[in-house]
Amino acid sequence: MTDSHLNRRTLLRYGAYGAGAAALAGTAASWDRLTGADIPGRDDGSLVVATLGPAYGPEAIRTLTEGFKQVHPDIKLRINAVQAVDWSDFFAKILTQIAAGTAPDLVYVATEGVQLFAQRLGVPLDDWVKRDAEELREYFADVHPSLVESMMYEGSLYQLPVEFNAADMYLNNQVLKRAGADFPAADWTRDDFTTLLRDMKKSSGSQFTPYFWTNRLWGGVVPWLFANDTNLLAESKAPGGAWLWDSFYPAAERQGRGGGFRWTTPQATDARVEEAYDYLASLVQEGLCTRPEGGNGQNLIGVFSTGRVGVTPAGGFWAGGLHLAGMKANGFDVQYFPRWRTQRMQYGAAGYALLRTSKRQEEAWEFIKYAARRDTLMRLFETNQTTPARRSMLTADRYRETGPNRWQVFYDTLDKFPDTGPIPAPPQVAEVEQVLLKHTGTALASRRSVAPALRRMQSDLEKAMERDV
Repeated sequence: MTDSHLNRRTLLRYGAYGAGAAALAGTAASWDRLTGADIPGRDDGSLVVATLGPAYGPEAIRTLTEGFKQVHPDIKLRINAVQAVDWSDFFAKILTQIAAGTAPDLVYVATEGVQLFAQRLGVPLDDWVKRDAEELREYFADVHPSLVESMMYEGSLYQLPVEFNAADMYLNNQVLKRAGADFPAADWTRDDFTTLLRDMKKSSGSQFTPYFWTNRLWGGVVPWLFANDTNLLAESKAPGGAWLWDSFYPAAERQGRGGGFRWTTPQATDARVEEAYDYLASLVQEGLCTRPEGGNGQNLIGVFSTGRVGVTPAGGFWAGGLHLAGMKANGFDVQYFPRWRTQRMQYGAAGYALLRTSKRQEEAWEFIKYAARRDTLMRLFETNQTTPARRSMLTADRYRETGPNRWQVFYDTLDKFPDTGPIPAPPQVAEVEQVLLKHTGTALASRRSVAPALRRMQSDLEKAMERDV
């Protein structure tokens, strides 16, 4: 897509996420025409930060603005909390702001948009990081290198991660007790997982679903691909990045690191991809899970907390979500994703991206640093609505009220499994995700549907990856 004037039919064809990210790809080259920087009254002198509304309510905005004002009284800050259902909807609404001539200076961007923003719209942070290395040394020592690497693109760093969520497995303790099952060990296998689902099904009524998952890029089929030692797209590392690794990380932690992840050749017809889909189709066929639904997974909180679902993949954000839903801290717990050929797991992270059109880049950098400070994140993430990128913030005291008991799993998913990596999100992520969602639903209609659906997925992925964003 190269036409920046997207009509309604085109936007609807791409859906919520596609409309945002695909439009972003198409309009990036025409940014100057869309920003409306020459329109009088657009600029009131504030540093403007756009965030995802549900994650940043009035209290969070107050925390950021008041704290930042104390450190930088000379910088006027305005935070726009964009109300959106999920990241895809958020990106779409950011584009609306851009088209209206109100482009922010900074945008809160998750893994799904890191490379897209970096390639077309973002400013690399390398020079600032080098200049303020001593100030940032404590930050990098507290943040896992994999999270940092996920924010790099072709050798440059574009964001400082402030939060992440790995797809671990949540289990309902009431359902486990009903099934007479022990809590699974950290090294449990795919076969252990299947046996547990069968035990849960036998001990529960017809309205019960042992395993429930959401059809999306994060936490959908991708964790099973990782566990089976494969991926939707061929994965490699870009060269470069030594300037960062050699400056901030000891030899053992920087080993194997590069200049960011690359996702290239589609491999939907790979034997291991087909094997993963066949396994999930067998669970559906056996009545151990339903065909996955779309959405952001919020509908899962109710059915899980009331014992109508036994197991589901989720990240640290669910600790706060289940607590708000009224679930007791001892009502659930969390374990690593089960082992198959590997026990590599997946995550998504987020941080602030600086846009090239910003006229306040020095001020924006000061905000990026402030937002990554430990004291800032301690105030911001009090309700456990996410997993902090800072390792030192994960303590027994933090999870005492909300649970889970095995809260260490959240960061140990990175620390104990160093090959754990980000969801595959190339610059063409919009179309890649739409293809994945479309054909995953078809593939799991029956075990006979798997192979033909993956062949169609492969063809569509190849077309998507050939397109220049």
